[in-house]
Amino acid sequence: MTMAEEIFFFDKSTLVIKAPKGSPLIMRMVLVVMVMVSGVYICCSSGATRLSIEVINKPKMRFISDQKIHPQQQQQQHCSHSHQLNQSESHFQHYPKPRTFSRLFAIVSMQRSGSGWFETMLNSHMNVSSNGEIFSVKERRSNASAILTTLDQVYNLDWFTSASKNECSAAAGLKWMLNQGLMEHHEEILKYFRQKGVSIIFLFRRNLLRRMVSVLANSYDRAAPLLNGTHKSHVHSTSEAQILASYKPRINAMELKPKLKQEEEAIARALEFFNGTRHLVLFYEDIITNTTKLHDVQEFLRLPFRNLTSCQVKIHSRPLERQVENWDEIANTLNQTAYERFLRADY
Repeated sequence: MTMAEEIFFFDKSTLVIKAPKGSPLIMRMVLVVMVMVSGVYICCSSGATRLSIEVINKPKMRFISDQKIHPQQQQQQHCSHSHQLNQSESHFQHYPKPRTFSRLFAIVSMQRSGSGWFETMLNSHMNVSSNGEIFSVKERRSNASAILTTLDQVYNLDWFTSASKNECSAAAGLKWMLNQGLMEHHEEILKYFRQKGVSIIFLFRRNLLRRMVSVLANSYDRAAPLLNGTHKSHVHSTSEAQILASYKPRINAMELKPKLKQEEEAIARALEFFNGTRHLVLFYEDIITNTTKLHDVQEFLRLPFRNLTSCQVKIHSRPLERQVENWDEIANTLNQTAYERFLRADY
């Protein structure tokens, strides 16, 4: 038998490797070669697997404003969205780091002054995240510390609601009513706003009598819901608006003038307390009659201009005399007073 025949020979099913007598070196060499081949095969297989996984999971590159960027760099670039920014809007940056986020805002208002409608229009902008009436929850406004802690969450972009735009956010804020701790802790809040660079959008109603009608009607509906037993402060259909507007509140004529004066003074104090901030003063009636006011808001927030919309439908759209049960008494009370203008100021 030859040397080759001594090393390799087959039976029916098995390859047998037999070292010749007195040749251990050859046996060792064969084993080393087999181990090396197996190692190379395993390495190649695992490398190919990793490569295929990386190809599958590799984030897609996005092209925005003619610039190729990686998703991890997106927070410092323009938002990837179906309708891109024009070249003239290239200076608008989206979702920067919170410490350099210069478009923080607060909508300061009073209940039933159109703030809910206004906020929905702001949130229709692809780059605005306004997080609602956060301080309607009493625990969040129980003291100055609780208020500032909540504000930190909002302005550090850690507050997530349905209004959050994620990487598309360019301006973030909230809605804040005067009677929700804002006036009681105005010094601490003013200091915080200055440090953070928070801008304020004041939104009030010129006609405080109309606001009073809305407040009374909303309170009635809360106690005795008119829409199939469900209370709604805002509606999205004309039919629902007509049902809610069918209730005519009766206004206490004796308390009317003191309450109107109290509301005017509250607005004046708010403007005085936060006069040191960057702010914009709006009135509900002006937004309705002058659509350019919405352009002013977007410019104030340093946003690219977009057409803002809302699905909310106005509830009390009829003249005031048709919405107050004791209108004649109210008209006699306000005639020849500083509040006579509310009887005729309409839109």
